[in-house]
Amino acid sequence: MTSVDAIVARLTALHPKLIDLSLDRVLRILDALGHPERQLPPVIHVAGTNGKGSTIAFLRAMLEAAGKRVHVYTSPHLVRFNERFRLAGPNGGELVTDAELARTLEECERANAGAPITVFEITTAVGLVLFARHPADVLLLEVGMGGRLDATNVIERPLATVITPIALDHTEYLGGSIDQIATEKAGIIKKSVPVIVAAQHRDALSVIERRAARLEAPISVAGEHWTATEERGRLVYQDEAGLLDLPAPKLYGRHQFENAGLAIATLRAIKQFKIPQAAFETGIVKADWPARLQRLTHGSLVELAPKGSELWLDGGHNPEGGRAVAAALADLEERVSRPLVLIVGMLSTKDSESFLRNFSGLARRVIAVPVPHQDKGLPAETVAGTARAIGLGATSRDNLKDALIAAAKLDLDPPPRILITGSLYLAGEVLAQNGTPPL
Repeated sequence: MTSVDAIVARLTALHPKLIDLSLDRVLRILDALGHPERQLPPVIHVAGTNGKGSTIAFLRAMLEAAGKRVHVYTSPHLVRFNERFRLAGPNGGELVTDAELARTLEECERANAGAPITVFEITTAVGLVLFARHPADVLLLEVGMGGRLDATNVIERPLATVITPIALDHTEYLGGSIDQIATEKAGIIKKSVPVIVAAQHRDALSVIERRAARLEAPISVAGEHWTATEERGRLVYQDEAGLLDLPAPKLYGRHQFENAGLAIATLRAIKQFKIPQAAFETGIVKADWPARLQRLTHGSLVELAPKGSELWLDGGHNPEGGRAVAAALADLEERVSRPLVLIVGMLSTKDSESFLRNFSGLARRVIAVPVPHQDKGLPAETVAGTARAIGLGATSRDNLKDALIAAAKLDLDPPPRILITGSLYLAGEVLAQNGTPPL
């Protein structure tokens, strides 16, 4: 049987031009496949700019703690393509096997019959086929880009739609303003289906509220209908149904309190589910999502880091993502002071200057690296030059290993806190080289 990577490479060639958002191609292939989107378990559909994956991780952990069987569709993958498809089962389910994924990819390739299609569209079709064939109580479905014309937006009546914080990203496809991007994201809202909304820029919230009103979708907004705050190191959640006093999330950072709150609000808005408090408590401390302020404690890259240092990894790549990570690092600095060294690689499609500005006054040194295997990767020296232009001391290296060796030669006391960041593609490379891929 042909390998998964070989099939994906073959499919990539079918639609080599720039992404053009459309539902036509995915609707055509789903028709040829017998409409698996109509045979799915109940769906929670999640759109937004930042926090989608973490919110889904909390939803999954809480649902599983309540005894539910959960399918999960997310993107992009970090190391293996299989990461996009988690099939429900005991003990958190498992990623689809290579053999089943290859068979389903080839089945969808035959159904497509050589017609133009994007890799994400055919990947979504593969996911819908897999999720329709395996029993589950719920499917957590993450939007790839936008919402209105995203390939996942073929679900006519989900259990709920969720919108995480919206920010400027993918502007070449979604529009150059917050309200334009919000219009695309709000496209997942369905008639009379509850929509649960994270704290938003007022322009984004206005767009979401108007669409919800037009579709008579009950809306629940952070700060208005529910709150999730950190109090004495615990998460305190409150809505009209009452108060929950919960442990702090396992996932680190103030923004993860907000993501966990969004997950709780979603599950409390779905009348079909009755999630006990114990499941919220268990889920919040079990939820795991790689490359989101992940502390790396072992592996080949960790061994190259300066003796006694901390090595952290985050896939943040847009200004708002950088802001959340910088705030979390500032909190860490208050607890245990260490000089911060950033190892950064970014794509040319991202606003590297605005991303890096979040770390002004926080980072002692920036070491820029290229993002491997990415045509749109910025040259390392370009990233370093951007950092220097905003007042950050910066240099560049050719690869991650050389960057860590350079960090060790800085001779900082105490040993530094090192954060590798700027791209999910770079984060995937880190996990692969370190020998700690997601499971």
